[in-house]
Formats: sequence, C-alpha cells, structure tokens
Amino acid sequence: MQKRVVVTGMGAVTPMGIGVDAAWAATVAGESGISRITLFDAADLPCQIGGEIPEFKASDYMNRRDARRMSRASQLAVAAWRMAAADAGLDTLTDPERAGVQIGSSFGGLDKLDESLDVYRRKGWAKVNPFALTSTLANMPTYHISVESGAQGPIGTQVAACASGVQGVGEGAELIWRGAADIVFAGGVDACVHPAAFAGFCAMRALPVNYNDDPTRASRPFDAAREGFLLSEGSAVLVLEALDHALARGATIYAEVLGQASAADAHHMAAPDPNAGGATRAMKWALQRANLAPEAVDYINAHGPSTPLNGRIETRAIKNLFGDHAYDVAISSTKSVMGHAMGGSGAIEAVLCVQALRTGIVPPTINYETADPDCDLDYVPNIARQINPQIALCNAFGLGGQNACLVLRSYTLGS
Repeated sequence: MQKRVVVTGMGAVTPMGIGVDAAWAATVAGESGISRITLFDAADLPCQIGGEIPEFKASDYMNRRDARRMSRASQLAVAAWRMAAADAGLDTLTDPERAGVQIGSSFGGLDKLDESLDVYRRKGWAKVNPFALTSTLANMPTYHISVESGAQGPIGTQVAACASGVQGVGEGAELIWRGAADIVFAGGVDACVHPAAFAGFCAMRALPVNYNDDPTRASRPFDAAREGFLLSEGSAVLVLEALDHALARGATIYAEVLGQASAADAHHMAAPDPNAGGATRAMKWALQRANLAPEAVDYINAHGPSTPLNGRIETRAIKNLFGDHAYDVAISSTKSVMGHAMGGSGAIEAVLCVQALRTGIVPPTINYETADPDCDLDYVPNIARQINPQIALCNAFGLGGQNACLVLRSYTLGS
C-alpha cells in the first residue's frame, strides 16, 4: 500500500519577510515585497526594481566560514531548511539513511560564478578561489542541506527554470510514495537579484520598465496593464514525511501532498504553448495521481508571473481542464507581492498553499485594477478571502516549456 505524504515543517526566506509567519502575514495583507534594487547598481538598466531580502544575514543561520564558501542561493536554502527542521522537531535525525533532500534551483550560484570570472579576468587563474567552481553548481544548496542535516538517503536537484521549486517538492513526495525515504527536506531556491540576471531578462524584454518609481505596483498578474515579471530572491523548504512516521513521533501535521506531475510544452524556449497543452497536462496528471476530479479543487495558487502571455495561457489551461468549474475556483498569484524568485517561487508558493489550507484564508492578487477580457476568472483581486479550501493546486510553468503542479489537501487528525 502506498504511503501517505504529509507536511510536518516549513521554513521560508522571502521578500515579504523571513519566516513562514512573517511571509504569510504580509501576503495575506497584500503588502508587496518589491522595492528599488540595493544589492547592486541598477541605474543603467530599464528595470531597476525587484524582490530583495535586505534583512537576511547568513551568519544568523551558519558559521561565517561556511557562509563565505556558499553562494547566496545556498545561504538562503540552508536558512530555510534550518527553520523547517526546527519547526518539525527534526534538529537531529534518528535514521539518516531514511532521510532525503530534494531542492530545485534554476541558476544555482550565479553570484559566485560572476565573482570568480571577474577575479580570473583581472588577476589570472591563480587568484581564483578554489571553492569558486563548486559553489556555482545548481546542486550546492541540496548538498549543503544534506551536510547540515546529516541526511544520507536519496538526494537530487531539480533544474527546471521556474518550475524547479514545485518539482523539488513533487520529487520529494515521490521518494516517500515509493518507499525510498520516510523524511525528505524538499523545496527550492534562487538568488536572482543580480546584474547578470537582470541584464539578460531586460534584453528579453521580460521585465516591466514603467514602474521604477512605483515598485509595489509593478507586479500585476492577470491585470490588463501587466508588463512583465519582477525578479526576486528567496527559498522555502518543506519537511515531507510519511504519515505513519509522523504519527509515530507525534509530529504536528499541516497538510497532505496528494499528487504531483510535470509535463512538457515541446513548443518554444521562452514562449508558452498558445494552446496551453503542457500546463493543462500537468494539472490533469497531478489530479489523476491524487485520484481527484477537477471539481474537487477549491483554490489554485497560479504561476501568474505578470507577463502578458502567461496570464492568457494559464487562464486557458484552467478552462481547458476545469470547464465551467473554472469560474467557481478561487485563483490567486502570490507573485503579485513576491515577484518571481525562479526556482524559489514554487516552493514558497507551496508553503503559502499549505497556509491557505491551514487558515482557510486565500491570499489576494494585488494590483488587479483593470480586467483583461482574456483573463476572466476569479483571481481574488486585492483582498484576501476566507473560503476554507480543502484542496489546492500549486502551479509552476517555466522557461523551456517545463510545467509542474502539486495537489495539496487540508489535514485533520484521523482524516
């Protein structure tokens, strides 16, 4: 019999605040974490705003020597893991071989790559830090969490652009479903507030350019005036656990993971399939894995990055799958307050979905002011709503046509 997978701990480092409670309170209140960039000089860029975490101090979560050898992404992930492990009461593991790690990341240590290239070009190879190359790798956040936690079981890193975080959580659940682990630290991270990332996405015309003096209004998913997404940084880690294991140790259970799936557009490097095929299949297959009909879904945390194309395509995907029920489902994009942390976004949004199931509150899509005829569903505009959802979807659709979806259910003891 397949084991059930539950969430027993969560940690988050986000532009809305550090810690799940702070991030959730700001999200529900519709308080944007978008501001002018301070981590580097963005004066010559068309887009000069994003989602930073200026209060984050790596030394609060690890010793200074280790922090110096880590990229910012690894630092954020370790901090999120530390919070999640403490929340779950898993500061030590009784059976390390039955504990795994699955963390998604798009860019890994982009900052360390840039740093080492700069040193090489100015001073030559002999001055390059010997930890420079390894610290750039996308799997380093996963590695550092395995070392810090002592987890010796299955380990993996999902590199799936914007879908990386949701796939990190989904693949973590798969390990428990198939009996390979009892506990998995799963999530995602990216630290994209970096000049190289901004320059590249500005060149793609993917970032908004008309809100530099009004940053909190720039991320506006599904609104007719949306221009593009806001790059941000952040991480979330969820402690996934086999239900029987969690009950045996008296763990607090927050929610259950019922299904997950991924699907390819097989269409274009950056533009989504205009028929929303990949996004539709990801949601459909995740619900099939959960043995649920679309009509069971109460809430969808949309990918919703605030790009003109995604708003139409994600709306189409929901209509493709849900039919008339699409108009009865509450949908919100929390990227309206967070921006887009790439591999970190899906994991943070999974945490926010769990919080919605726990509290009964659906967070709003802020900055929704002008309706788009192509986006005519219920996007929970501007004000949070108490609807007590029981089943939630968490969507993540990424560059390269990589689509992923999680199905989460509220949990009560004995359910």
